[in-house]
Amino acid sequence: MTTLTYTKKTIITASILGALTTPVFAASIGQTDINYGGYVKLDAIWSDFSDGSLGSGNIGRDFYVPGTTPVTATSSDDAVFDMHARQSRFNLATNTKLADGSAIKTKIELDFIASSGGNERVTNSYSPRLRQAFVTYQGWLFGQAWTNFQNVSALPETLDFVGPAEGTVFVRQAMVKYSIGSWSFSAENPESTITTENNARVVTDDASMPDFTAKYTHKASWGHIALATLARQLTYKQGIANETQTSFGLSASGRINFGRNNLKFMLTQGQGLGRYVGLNVANGAVYDGGSLDAIDSTSGFVGYQQHWNDQFRSTFLYSFFTADNNESLLAITGNPTKSSQSYSANLLYSPIKQLTFGIEYKIATRDTEADIDGDLNRLQLSAKYVF
Repeated sequence: MTTLTYTKKTIITASILGALTTPVFAASIGQTDINYGGYVKLDAIWSDFSDGSLGSGNIGRDFYVPGTTPVTATSSDDAVFDMHARQSRFNLATNTKLADGSAIKTKIELDFIASSGGNERVTNSYSPRLRQAFVTYQGWLFGQAWTNFQNVSALPETLDFVGPAEGTVFVRQAMVKYSIGSWSFSAENPESTITTENNARVVTDDASMPDFTAKYTHKASWGHIALATLARQLTYKQGIANETQTSFGLSASGRINFGRNNLKFMLTQGQGLGRYVGLNVANGAVYDGGSLDAIDSTSGFVGYQQHWNDQFRSTFLYSFFTADNNESLLAITGNPTKSSQSYSANLLYSPIKQLTFGIEYKIATRDTEADIDGDLNRLQLSAKYVF
């Protein structure tokens, strides 16, 4: 007979929220442990663009997306204010103990940001979207998760959804990954973003093999450092075009501890990285009518977190991206992004471990090959409760 037991983690009464240090719900069914967790987050965002504001519904209004910073005034340059709870998320995880002493684990995670189905007129209803869904067993992972080319633990603590958006590798996708010791290897879902005539972005799914990654992570008492490599195909097969180009990338990242404080960093360089870095601020390659010309890029960030005391802490962050566009192809590509950079600083206050209030200020600039630039000044206030 299957038994259902609830652990002491089952805490749902508001009167003891201050004592919460574990997930709100945890239970066991037979040999399977079940945990439900996530967070609720409210964001209030004031954005001032130097060259016209982004239209209502633009993703760059919900969080910082470098490629959306306007460089040519097309509308009013008045500041805009947004408030939403779309970053809130929840996950369900299981851990089943097997007869041989091993375990099989699963995780499904959803949130509501960057999804369709909502409006701000009456109900602000938004569709949930799949973040992660995977199963792990004896070192293997099958499903959708963070790309193995990324080091999630190197991301600084920011109020913005991503933080160092132009400077970080940031992709979730379907994969098969194997981890052993300090090494991990993966075969992941391929996708190419190609620039065609008049700076049009074409997304293709014609690769004949998956994207391959390998990563080595060294952990020590002072923190950790990770080295990751990426190899993949860029493809453009439309009409009479049937072109393939090879892409390579290398990324170094990590965290260095200074007592309670820490320094996090990442540096990524490669040919044709495209969608893997900067939230696809640059495409992987340009189709010039006869071949694919891969776009080289360099990106990175450094963030320092200072704990002022048990309740207050701050993160100071610099992030950058540069693309080496082929100037002879500018007649085809139009006026692509040449560089993007941002600075931010925040102050976070946690009266209890799982409840955080914060204020963050970000300054960002995007430059194009025509030496046209646009700036962003953003003030963000947030309240977040992790359960």
